[in-house]
Amino acid sequence: MLNSRAFLIHSLLITASLSLANAETDYYAEFPFGTETSYAKDSDETATGAWFEKTAADFPGSRAAHQTRHLAMTKWFKERPRDKALGFCLYTVDHGTLKLTAQCFPLLPKEPKTVILEVQRGGKGGGNGGDKWEQIQQQPLQYPGWSAHFRIENWDHSVDTPYRVRLGDLSSFTGLIRKNPSAKETITVASTSCNSPYDETLYERADLVKNLRALDPDLVFFAGDQSYHHDEHTFGWLQHGVQFAELLKDRPTVCLTDDHDVGHGNLWGESGKASTGKKGATDGGYMYPASFVNMVERCQTYHLPDPYDPTPVKQGIGVYYTSLNIGGISFAILEDRKFKSAPLGNVPEMGPRPDHIKDPAYDRQSVDTPALTLLGQRQLDFLKHWAMDWTDAQMKVALSQTAFCGAVHLHGSKNNRLLADLDSNGWPQTGRNKALRILRQARASHLCGDQHLAVVVQHGIDGYRDGPITFTNPALVNTVYGRWWWPEDEKPGTGTKIDSPLPWTGDYEDGFGNKITMLSYANPEHAHGGDLRKNRGSRGDGFGIARLNKKTGMISFECYPRFWAGKPASEVQYKGWPINFHVSANDSRKPIKHFPEITLPAANMVVALIDNNSGETIYCHRVSGNTFSAPVYTKGSYTLKAGISTADTVISKKSF
Repeated sequence: MLNSRAFLIHSLLITASLSLANAETDYYAEFPFGTETSYAKDSDETATGAWFEKTAADFPGSRAAHQTRHLAMTKWFKERPRDKALGFCLYTVDHGTLKLTAQCFPLLPKEPKTVILEVQRGGKGGGNGGDKWEQIQQQPLQYPGWSAHFRIENWDHSVDTPYRVRLGDLSSFTGLIRKNPSAKETITVASTSCNSPYDETLYERADLVKNLRALDPDLVFFAGDQSYHHDEHTFGWLQHGVQFAELLKDRPTVCLTDDHDVGHGNLWGESGKASTGKKGATDGGYMYPASFVNMVERCQTYHLPDPYDPTPVKQGIGVYYTSLNIGGISFAILEDRKFKSAPLGNVPEMGPRPDHIKDPAYDRQSVDTPALTLLGQRQLDFLKHWAMDWTDAQMKVALSQTAFCGAVHLHGSKNNRLLADLDSNGWPQTGRNKALRILRQARASHLCGDQHLAVVVQHGIDGYRDGPITFTNPALVNTVYGRWWWPEDEKPGTGTKIDSPLPWTGDYEDGFGNKITMLSYANPEHAHGGDLRKNRGSRGDGFGIARLNKKTGMISFECYPRFWAGKPASEVQYKGWPINFHVSANDSRKPIKHFPEITLPAANMVVALIDNNSGETIYCHRVSGNTFSAPVYTKGSYTLKAGISTADTVISKKSF
């Protein structure tokens, strides 16, 4: 039984997807997104209407390639064995609530449209030897999108629980809801993004799945661009899910939707407004109908914990930013693109495109005006709350689509050197610094994707190396748009030398003037052009692994190529990895003074330093042990607080 707030969230998430599936749902409506624009009329053509009867005449594109592409998609649907109509599942469990999505292939008219969720209590994973399936909930399929969604409160997260989802007697899919890994000293996260379909293996990723399963992550993170099929999301999402089904079925998963998932080359969401598509949609907003966007987000993100604030944005587009606790690591799940300001009309055009800047002499501050938004106030408020709330958490990590800097020089080819790319979170600079200051408060590390280039950087906010450390993972399949870190003068950065075998590490400014310290990068070997699709094994694709040790506070970022057959994992990381650091490095400001050392009321408490004049939280994190000498970074009057889950008790006050 859902409480009132949970029921509201549940209802908003489902109804935002266009229609609630019920006995009257038309599962074969020809234009479920409307006919007002070509974007609406053509969306998800292969998975809507009488998909099983469609021929070339139903895809009257201007080119033969359009028909060929769509026919190949419908052919895949038609040839799917009906006992495998249930394609895959993905889930999370957070503070006693299980949320699970079952994704189906498009179904035929006489096939079941209700999905049943069953579990084995004390079964194979639970330790009591039981093997009887117990039905705990059933949900109708949502259309369009062909997904079913489950929300179960009071979930017993102390044991492994086998589950099965079933479409009547037609098809089933089994997996395991893992127990909370809170007893593990180190929590492991697989960080991935950018699953290009332009690959020799269209419908499988056996190499990737095998290697990822061998590393056995506690959480799988897909940072975005799970689908590159734009208007055909159901096909692209099914393709991605089937490829990774064996990985997803038995461990929690976070998916973020990025630009290609919702049909864009780049996306500046402008709080959900409608875009005209002008100049690559640089006018801001969404080109595709809100109902299409909501379908995409429902399929990919419904299984995440309930959103912090479920209020939709413009056009009724939903939101999903939230937090997730895995084994004592608290993850902030962000939506970089949804609230971000657009370039067109907001900054001078200084490149061949409104979002590209090539002129090295431009005024950096001219593109950072007060009205511009990055994460938006709603998400900043969420981040502030998250930074202060340490319930069941020892460490914190932020997850987002893209990086808070422009750590790329060459885009697509050796001939396309950009000074600045407004698609990154390096712009607007003020919004970037606001976000990083909050992450620094919590000593949070940061994982992201999108850039098609693996890098680890330490952000500078007021000075070099005073901010959080970010790992941008490589593209899973780097065949769409290669990028390279390649300083024009081919010289190392300034500052204290980085211990690395790579030549171009150290302190740099990105094209917006943001301070960054390059710690590692994994350029494709063919850095001076050529078709990356032909350079299997040397194109810089793969995935990241983050290991977070709750006992010692040590963090390790590892970076693996896609292909490493026949070698042990310890021998195959990209040159320059692993990157190892203590969690305290995410706030590397130099103190001017310290509070006298105090004995805290209990061990491992949360401490927070508050500026008495501004009310700003300088930092808030969990300490190790029961003594603490609070660092202070500027002169002023401060209050030190401490507590078990939040720092709610005044411990000391002092002026410096």
